[in-house]
Amino acid sequence: MRRPRLTLRARLTALYASLFAASTLVVLAVAYGLLGGHLHRTLPDDLADPILDRVAVQLALVLVGTTLLAIALGWIAARRALRPIGRVTATARRVSDERLDERLGLDGPDDEVRELADTFDAMLDRIAAGMQAQRRFVQNASHELRTPLTAIRTEVDVTLSDPDATTAELRAMGERVLAGTDELDDLLEGLLVLARSRRGVDRHEDVDLLRTAREAVAAAPSCPTLKLSVHPRTSSARAWGDGTMLGRVALNLVDNAVRYNEDGGWVRVETAEREQDGRRWATLRVQNSGPRVPPEDVDRIVEPFERLGRHGTGSGLGLSIVRAVVDAHGGSTRIDAPEAGGLDVTVSLPGPAR
Repeated sequence: MRRPRLTLRARLTALYASLFAASTLVVLAVAYGLLGGHLHRTLPDDLADPILDRVAVQLALVLVGTTLLAIALGWIAARRALRPIGRVTATARRVSDERLDERLGLDGPDDEVRELADTFDAMLDRIAAGMQAQRRFVQNASHELRTPLTAIRTEVDVTLSDPDATTAELRAMGERVLAGTDELDDLLEGLLVLARSRRGVDRHEDVDLLRTAREAVAAAPSCPTLKLSVHPRTSSARAWGDGTMLGRVALNLVDNAVRYNEDGGWVRVETAEREQDGRRWATLRVQNSGPRVPPEDVDRIVEPFERLGRHGTGSGLGLSIVRAVVDAHGGSTRIDAPEAGGLDVTVSLPGPAR
Protein backbone atom coordinates (compact mmCIF):
# COMPACT_ATOMS: atom_id res chain seq x y z
CA MET A 1 0.00 0.00 0.00
CA ARG A 2 1.11 3.54 -0.73
CA ARG A 3 2.26 5.42 2.33
CA PRO A 4 0.43 8.69 3.05
CA ARG A 5 2.33 11.79 1.93
CA LEU A 6 3.76 13.85 4.78
CA THR A 7 3.59 17.53 3.97
CA LEU A 8 6.55 19.87 4.38
CA ARG A 9 4.62 21.76 7.05
CA ALA A 10 4.14 18.56 9.05
CA ARG A 11 7.80 17.63 8.68
CA LEU A 12 8.93 21.07 9.83
CA THR A 13 6.54 20.91 12.79
CA ALA A 14 7.89 17.48 13.75
CA LEU A 15 11.44 18.79 13.48
CA TYR A 16 10.70 21.85 15.65
CA ALA A 17 8.89 19.73 18.27
CA SER A 18 11.60 17.05 18.31
CA LEU A 19 14.39 19.57 18.82
CA PHE A 20 12.46 21.39 21.53
CA ALA A 21 11.50 18.12 23.29
CA ALA A 22 15.09 16.84 23.12
CA SER A 23 16.54 20.06 24.54
CA THR A 24 13.85 20.18 27.26
CA LEU A 25 14.51 16.55 28.18
CA VAL A 26 18.22 17.27 28.59
CA VAL A 27 17.49 20.28 30.81
CA LEU A 28 14.99 18.34 32.94
CA ALA A 29 17.32 15.35 33.22
CA VAL A 30 20.16 17.57 34.41
CA ALA A 31 17.84 19.32 36.87
CA TYR A 32 16.57 15.93 38.15
CA GLY A 33 20.10 14.65 38.58
CA LEU A 34 21.21 17.76 40.48
CA LEU A 35 18.13 17.65 42.70
CA GLY A 36 18.58 13.92 43.38
CA GLY A 37 22.19 14.40 44.40
CA HIS A 38 21.25 17.27 46.72
CA LEU A 39 18.41 15.32 48.40
CA HIS A 40 20.53 12.21 48.94
CA ARG A 41 23.23 14.32 50.56
CA THR A 42 20.84 16.13 52.91
CA LEU A 43 18.12 13.51 53.59
CA PRO A 44 17.94 9.82 54.31
CA ASP A 45 17.19 7.61 51.32
CA ASP A 46 13.76 6.59 52.62
CA LEU A 47 12.74 10.28 52.57
CA ALA A 48 14.61 11.36 49.44
CA ASP A 49 13.31 8.59 47.14
CA PRO A 50 9.57 9.41 47.49
CA ILE A 51 10.32 13.07 46.83
CA LEU A 52 12.32 12.20 43.71
CA ASP A 53 9.51 9.97 42.47
CA ARG A 54 6.98 12.80 42.74
CA VAL A 55 9.43 15.20 41.07
CA ALA A 56 9.97 12.73 38.20
CA VAL A 57 6.21 12.53 37.56
CA GLN A 58 5.92 16.31 37.61
CA LEU A 59 8.90 16.71 35.25
CA ALA A 60 7.39 14.12 32.88
CA LEU A 61 4.13 16.11 32.84
CA VAL A 62 6.13 19.26 32.17
CA LEU A 63 7.91 17.50 29.27
CA VAL A 64 4.61 16.34 27.77
CA GLY A 65 3.02 19.77 28.15
CA THR A 66 5.92 21.67 26.66
CA THR A 67 6.12 19.19 23.78
CA LEU A 68 2.43 19.68 22.97
CA LEU A 69 2.96 23.45 23.15
CA ALA A 70 6.00 23.14 20.86
CA ILE A 71 3.92 21.16 18.36
CA ALA A 72 1.23 23.84 18.30
CA LEU A 73 3.71 26.70 18.00
CA GLY A 74 5.75 24.79 15.41
CA TRP A 75 2.62 24.21 13.31
CA ILE A 76 1.86 27.94 13.34
CA ALA A 77 5.48 28.94 12.69
CA ALA A 78 5.79 26.47 9.80
CA ARG A 79 2.62 27.86 8.23
CA ARG A 80 3.98 31.38 8.46
CA ALA A 81 7.40 30.36 7.08
CA LEU A 82 5.87 28.44 4.14
CA ARG A 83 3.33 31.09 3.16
CA PRO A 84 5.64 32.67 0.50
CA ILE A 85 6.23 29.22 -1.00
CA GLY A 86 2.48 28.82 -1.26
CA ARG A 87 2.36 32.06 -3.22
CA VAL A 88 5.03 30.72 -5.57
CA THR A 89 3.02 27.53 -6.09
CA ALA A 90 -0.24 29.40 -6.72
CA THR A 91 1.44 31.75 -9.20
CA ALA A 92 3.10 28.84 -11.01
CA ARG A 93 -0.32 27.19 -11.40
CA ARG A 94 -1.83 30.36 -12.86
CA VAL A 95 0.98 30.94 -15.33
CA SER A 96 0.29 29.82 -18.89
CA ASP A 97 1.24 30.85 -22.42
CA GLU A 98 -1.44 33.54 -22.29
CA ARG A 99 -0.74 34.67 -18.71
CA LEU A 100 2.97 35.32 -18.52
CA ASP A 101 2.48 38.67 -16.79
CA GLU A 102 2.04 37.06 -13.36
CA ARG A 103 4.75 38.05 -10.89
CA LEU A 104 5.26 37.45 -7.17
CA GLY A 105 6.84 40.75 -6.21
CA LEU A 106 7.52 39.29 -2.77
CA ASP A 107 8.29 41.76 0.00
CA GLY A 108 9.80 41.04 3.36
CA PRO A 109 13.26 40.18 4.69
CA ASP A 110 16.06 39.50 2.26
CA ASP A 111 16.29 35.76 2.98
CA GLU A 112 16.32 32.51 1.04
CA VAL A 113 12.58 32.61 0.37
CA ARG A 114 12.85 36.14 -1.01
CA GLU A 115 15.72 34.96 -3.23
CA LEU A 116 13.57 32.06 -4.46
CA ALA A 117 10.72 34.45 -5.32
CA ASP A 118 13.05 36.86 -7.14
CA THR A 119 14.56 33.97 -9.09
CA PHE A 120 11.07 32.79 -10.03
CA ASP A 121 10.13 36.28 -11.25
CA ALA A 122 13.35 36.51 -13.27
CA MET A 123 12.60 33.10 -14.82
CA LEU A 124 9.13 34.32 -15.83
CA ASP A 125 10.71 37.43 -17.40
CA ARG A 126 13.00 35.23 -19.51
CA ILE A 127 10.15 32.92 -20.52
CA ALA A 128 7.96 35.88 -21.48
CA ALA A 129 10.75 37.40 -23.54
CA GLY A 130 11.40 34.06 -25.23
CA MET A 131 7.71 33.53 -26.02
CA GLN A 132 7.42 37.04 -27.40
CA ALA A 133 10.48 36.53 -29.59
CA GLN A 134 9.10 33.20 -30.78
CA ARG A 135 5.74 34.70 -31.70
CA ARG A 136 7.48 37.56 -33.51
CA PHE A 137 9.67 35.08 -35.37
CA VAL A 138 6.67 32.96 -36.45
CA GLN A 139 4.76 36.04 -37.59
CA ASN A 140 7.74 37.35 -39.55
CA ALA A 141 8.45 33.93 -41.06
CA SER A 142 4.81 33.61 -42.13
CA HIS A 143 4.94 37.04 -43.72
CA GLU A 144 8.24 36.35 -45.50
CA LEU A 145 6.93 33.03 -46.84
CA ARG A 146 3.60 34.50 -47.89
CA THR A 147 5.17 37.33 -49.91
CA PRO A 148 6.85 35.23 -52.64
CA LEU A 149 3.93 32.79 -52.67
CA THR A 150 1.51 35.65 -53.28
CA ALA A 151 3.73 37.04 -56.02
CA ILE A 152 3.94 33.62 -57.69
CA ARG A 153 0.18 33.10 -57.53
CA THR A 154 -0.47 36.58 -58.88
CA GLU A 155 1.86 36.02 -61.83
CA VAL A 156 0.20 32.71 -62.68
CA ASP A 157 -3.36 34.03 -62.28
CA VAL A 158 -2.76 37.14 -64.37
CA THR A 159 -1.04 35.25 -67.19
CA LEU A 160 -3.51 32.36 -67.32
CA SER A 161 -6.49 34.71 -67.25
CA ASP A 162 -5.32 36.18 -70.57
CA PRO A 163 -6.48 33.82 -73.35
CA ASP A 164 -4.28 35.64 -75.84
CA ALA A 165 -1.05 35.32 -73.85
CA THR A 166 1.93 34.89 -76.12
CA THR A 167 4.80 32.50 -75.74
CA ALA A 168 7.04 35.38 -74.69
CA GLU A 169 4.60 36.38 -71.95
CA LEU A 170 4.34 32.80 -70.72
CA ARG A 171 8.12 32.51 -70.69
CA ALA A 172 8.42 35.77 -68.75
CA MET A 173 5.84 34.50 -66.27
CA GLY A 174 7.80 31.26 -65.89
CA GLU A 175 11.03 33.18 -65.22
CA ARG A 176 9.34 35.30 -62.55
CA VAL A 177 7.86 32.18 -60.94
CA LEU A 178 11.30 30.56 -61.02
CA ALA A 179 12.80 33.61 -59.32
CA GLY A 180 10.07 33.41 -56.66
CA THR A 181 10.75 29.74 -56.02
CA ASP A 182 14.47 30.49 -55.71
CA GLU A 183 13.64 33.13 -53.10
CA LEU A 184 11.47 30.61 -51.25
CA ASP A 185 14.24 28.04 -51.42
CA ASP A 186 16.78 30.49 -49.96
CA LEU A 187 14.38 31.42 -47.17
CA LEU A 188 13.61 27.81 -46.25
CA GLU A 189 17.30 26.90 -46.34
CA GLY A 190 18.05 29.81 -44.02
CA LEU A 191 15.33 28.71 -41.60
CA LEU A 192 16.68 25.16 -41.60
CA VAL A 193 20.23 26.34 -40.89
CA LEU A 194 18.94 28.60 -38.11
CA ALA A 195 17.02 25.71 -36.52
CA ARG A 196 19.98 23.36 -36.89
CA SER A 197 22.41 25.80 -35.28
CA ARG A 198 20.14 26.20 -32.25
CA ARG A 199 20.25 22.43 -31.67
CA GLY A 200 24.01 22.56 -31.27
CA VAL A 201 27.00 21.22 -33.19
CA ASP A 202 27.15 17.47 -33.81
CA ARG A 203 30.27 17.31 -35.97
CA HIS A 204 33.67 18.92 -35.40
CA GLU A 205 36.62 19.21 -37.73
CA ASP A 206 39.62 21.42 -38.39
CA VAL A 207 38.32 24.31 -40.53
CA ASP A 208 40.61 26.71 -42.40
CA LEU A 209 38.85 30.08 -42.10
CA LEU A 210 41.13 31.69 -44.70
CA ARG A 211 40.09 29.19 -47.36
CA THR A 212 36.47 29.48 -46.24
CA ALA A 213 36.64 33.27 -46.57
CA ARG A 214 38.11 33.07 -50.07
CA GLU A 215 35.39 30.62 -51.14
CA ALA A 216 32.75 32.98 -49.76
CA VAL A 217 34.20 35.92 -51.70
CA ALA A 218 34.28 33.81 -54.88
CA ALA A 219 30.61 32.88 -54.39
CA ALA A 220 29.48 36.44 -53.58
CA PRO A 221 26.92 38.13 -55.89
CA SER A 222 28.58 39.71 -58.89
CA CYS A 223 28.93 43.49 -58.63
CA PRO A 224 31.40 45.19 -61.01
CA THR A 225 31.43 48.47 -59.06
CA LEU A 226 32.29 46.76 -55.76
CA LYS A 227 35.80 46.00 -54.58
CA LEU A 228 36.15 42.77 -52.59
CA SER A 229 39.46 41.90 -50.95
CA VAL A 230 40.78 39.26 -48.55
CA HIS A 231 43.56 40.16 -46.11
CA PRO A 232 45.00 37.33 -43.96
CA ARG A 233 46.70 38.89 -40.93
CA THR A 234 48.30 35.62 -39.82
CA SER A 235 49.56 32.63 -41.75
CA SER A 236 46.90 30.40 -40.22
CA ALA A 237 43.33 30.85 -38.98
CA ARG A 238 41.96 27.47 -38.02
CA ALA A 239 38.68 26.91 -36.20
CA TRP A 240 37.23 23.78 -34.63
CA GLY A 241 33.65 23.04 -35.65
CA ASP A 242 31.23 22.07 -38.37
CA GLY A 243 32.82 23.05 -41.68
CA THR A 244 29.47 23.40 -43.49
CA MET A 245 27.98 25.66 -40.84
CA LEU A 246 31.11 27.81 -40.57
CA GLY A 247 31.18 28.09 -44.34
CA ARG A 248 27.64 29.45 -44.13
CA VAL A 249 28.85 32.02 -41.59
CA ALA A 250 31.51 33.35 -44.00
CA LEU A 251 29.10 33.23 -46.93
CA ASN A 252 26.39 35.13 -45.05
CA LEU A 253 28.80 37.80 -43.82
CA VAL A 254 30.20 38.45 -47.29
CA ASP A 255 26.76 38.24 -48.93
CA ASN A 256 25.32 40.70 -46.42
CA ALA A 257 28.25 43.08 -46.97
CA VAL A 258 27.71 42.98 -50.74
CA ARG A 259 23.92 43.30 -50.75
CA TYR A 260 23.75 46.23 -48.35
CA ASN A 261 26.39 48.38 -49.95
CA GLU A 262 26.63 51.28 -52.38
CA ASP A 263 27.95 51.94 -55.86
CA GLY A 264 31.72 52.16 -55.85
CA GLY A 265 31.83 50.65 -52.38
CA TRP A 266 34.15 48.06 -50.91
CA VAL A 267 34.19 44.90 -48.79
CA ARG A 268 37.26 43.93 -46.78
CA VAL A 269 37.63 40.43 -45.32
CA GLU A 270 40.28 39.68 -42.70
CA THR A 271 41.29 36.45 -40.98
CA ALA A 272 43.58 36.08 -38.01
CA GLU A 273 44.55 33.77 -35.18
CA ARG A 274 45.33 34.61 -31.57
CA GLU A 275 45.91 32.92 -28.24
CA GLN A 276 43.94 33.64 -25.09
CA ASP A 277 43.90 31.76 -21.79
CA GLY A 278 46.04 29.02 -23.27
CA ARG A 279 43.68 28.37 -26.20
CA ARG A 280 43.82 29.32 -29.86
CA TRP A 281 41.05 31.44 -31.36
CA ALA A 282 40.38 32.10 -35.04
CA THR A 283 38.72 35.35 -36.10
CA LEU A 284 36.89 36.35 -39.26
CA ARG A 285 36.25 40.05 -39.77
CA VAL A 286 34.13 41.52 -42.57
CA GLN A 287 33.92 45.28 -43.10
CA ASN A 288 31.97 47.11 -45.76
CA SER A 289 30.87 50.53 -46.90
CA GLY A 290 27.22 51.38 -47.26
CA PRO A 291 24.39 53.21 -45.50
CA ARG A 292 25.04 54.28 -41.93
CA VAL A 293 23.40 52.13 -39.25
CA PRO A 294 22.46 53.99 -36.04
CA PRO A 295 24.38 52.51 -33.09
CA GLU A 296 21.16 51.99 -31.15
CA ASP A 297 19.93 49.67 -33.93
CA VAL A 298 22.97 47.39 -33.96
CA ASP A 299 21.37 44.90 -31.53
CA ARG A 300 18.22 44.76 -33.65
CA ILE A 301 20.05 43.98 -36.86
CA VAL A 302 20.81 40.42 -35.76
CA GLU A 303 17.13 39.64 -35.20
CA PRO A 304 15.53 37.37 -37.84
CA PHE A 305 14.02 39.24 -40.82
CA GLU A 306 15.24 42.60 -39.48
CA ARG A 307 16.56 44.84 -42.27
CA LEU A 308 16.16 48.25 -40.58
CA GLY A 309 14.66 49.64 -43.78
CA ARG A 310 17.86 49.01 -45.73
CA HIS A 311 17.45 48.34 -49.41
CA GLY A 312 18.59 45.00 -50.72
CA THR A 313 17.44 41.52 -51.49
CA GLY A 314 17.72 38.50 -49.26
CA SER A 315 15.74 36.80 -46.55
CA GLY A 316 16.88 38.99 -43.66
CA LEU A 317 18.26 35.91 -41.86
CA GLY A 318 21.95 36.38 -42.68
CA LEU A 319 23.25 37.90 -39.45
CA SER A 320 20.77 35.89 -37.35
CA ILE A 321 22.26 32.69 -38.74
CA VAL A 322 25.80 34.02 -38.15
CA ARG A 323 25.14 34.72 -34.49
CA ALA A 324 23.29 31.43 -33.90
CA VAL A 325 26.04 29.33 -35.53
CA VAL A 326 28.85 31.15 -33.72
CA ASP A 327 27.05 30.81 -30.38
CA ALA A 328 26.55 27.08 -31.03
CA HIS A 329 30.34 26.75 -31.50
CA GLY A 330 31.08 28.58 -28.25
CA GLY A 331 32.33 31.69 -30.03
CA SER A 332 31.35 35.34 -29.97
CA THR A 333 30.02 37.89 -32.46
CA ARG A 334 30.81 41.59 -32.37
CA ILE A 335 29.02 44.10 -34.62
CA ASP A 336 30.04 47.76 -34.85
CA ALA A 337 28.45 50.53 -36.91
CA PRO A 338 31.15 53.03 -38.00
CA GLU A 339 30.24 56.68 -38.41
CA ALA A 340 31.25 56.52 -42.08
CA GLY A 341 28.60 53.88 -42.78
CA GLY A 342 28.42 50.14 -43.29
CA LEU A 343 29.12 47.48 -40.71
CA ASP A 344 32.17 45.96 -39.05
CA VAL A 345 31.44 42.36 -38.02
CA THR A 346 33.97 40.17 -36.22
CA VAL A 347 33.36 36.56 -35.22
CA SER A 348 35.72 34.69 -32.91
CA LEU A 349 35.74 30.88 -32.93
CA PRO A 350 37.66 28.40 -30.78
CA GLY A 351 40.51 26.69 -32.55
CA PRO A 352 41.56 23.02 -32.46
CA ALA A 353 42.98 21.73 -29.21
CA ARG A 354 46.75 21.48 -29.08
